[in-house]
Amino acid sequence: MAEITTEQVWQEIEKQLFAVLGMVTAHQEARTAGIVYVVHERRLYVSTLRSAWKARHIAQNPHVSLTIPIPKRIPLLPWIKIPAATITFPGLARVLEATAVPQPIIQKLFRGLEITPETSPPYAVIEITPEKEFVTYGVGVSMMTMRDTEKARGRTAVG
Repeated sequence: MAEITTEQVWQEIEKQLFAVLGMVTAHQEARTAGIVYVVHERRLYVSTLRSAWKARHIAQNPHVSLTIPIPKRIPLLPWIKIPAATITFPGLARVLEATAVPQPIIQKLFRGLEITPETSPPYAVIEITPEKEFVTYGVGVSMMTMRDTEKARGRTAVG
């Protein structure tokens, strides 16, 4: 098993911006959505429309799963396919009104776009608080080590 620390995982999460959010519908059906996120004080934030199905599903069931893929490439040999490293964890999510979220988070989320009630659709922000443990594959190990799934896997507390 890979030796990985909570701090290493958080550093990697902060370097990335894309994840796959897993949730459950009111009819107990599994759903996923690709999301773009920002990190603030060890929580992840996602913008969405208030009417979006992911906002509706999370409002009914706050238990989510997040998987963050980390692309891997061999320099100068881009045609060789390497599986992505991953960080996966369960979390609790909540849907917030965009006006209830601190301005620094809004600025990071919308990357400089001016968001006002007069000029923008009705946005909401999903806040995800990681829980329990991070499960990793290929994080903090060489690409050669990734070939051995036992050595490439890691686990550490969310912290």
